[in-house]
Amino acid sequence: IAGRHYAKAAGLPAELATTIDEAWQPRFSADAIAASPLGRVLAIAERIDTLAGGFSVNLKPTGNKDPFALRRAALGLARTLIEAKLDLDLPSLLDAAVEAVHHDVSRHGAGVLAMAPADSVAGTAIGLELYEFIVERLRSYYAEQGITTTQFNAVAAVKPKSLADFDRRIEAVRQFALRPEAEALAAANKRIGNILRKVEGELPDTVDAAALVEPAERELAQALSAIEAGNASAWQQHDYIAVLQALAQLRAPVDAFFDQVMVMAEDPRLRANRLALLQRIASRFLSVAAIEHLSL
Repeated sequence: IAGRHYAKAAGLPAELATTIDEAWQPRFSADAIAASPLGRVLAIAERIDTLAGGFSVNLKPTGNKDPFALRRAALGLARTLIEAKLDLDLPSLLDAAVEAVHHDVSRHGAGVLAMAPADSVAGTAIGLELYEFIVERLRSYYAEQGITTTQFNAVAAVKPKSLADFDRRIEAVRQFALRPEAEALAAANKRIGNILRKVEGELPDTVDAAALVEPAERELAQALSAIEAGNASAWQQHDYIAVLQALAQLRAPVDAFFDQVMVMAEDPRLRANRLALLQRIASRFLSVAAIEHLSL
């Protein structure tokens, strides 16, 4: 606030004076994000720099102690990106900020460097830790909006690079969870994941139509192909609500498949083909979220 008044008194442009104030928004949980584009840019840059600096020299919060308000900085950064609908690659920004901090540390002596952990030069590792720290701040943010822990975990598991994209996925999962098919498909995806994790070696990635011998597996493959063809634009445009609505149609053929088909058949060709079909289904759901988290 003082900076805004000093800037005005110094004759600086009004929008610049406003930005000096807006850069601190949101100041608290009920505060709005910066209103102007320039204010948002500065708010994002300041918080990323603060977080990268704090984590790089090992000043991260511990327990209830957070003397540099890094948790508040992380939530303010996340809220700005989400509420302004800014599709930015957050991991890349964090890595760039960490790299810049280490460049400054190397230039300004060992005093600051001595505060850093032994592996502090691993910018990518710190960037990943920062990403997870920021996402974790969103748990309470979304809980206040009625998002359940399982719904949040379903999206957090796929680690979207953009928090605006994270928000779109959250809404899609919330709506999907209300559908009568959600629980059965979540359980089926958990079962698919368990099967695929037990496979040794590389998973097959191509379904051979000629090797689909059981009626239930043919029907499932046909249903999936029809959904993919009919909703190609939804996948391309990241219309996650439409994608999950379409995939909900797989409930009946998926149930029939598991009731009537032995996935781990003795014939290696049949087994590989059925695994490829399950892998294809799993990847389609994972293009939105890990919905197995919705299974009770």
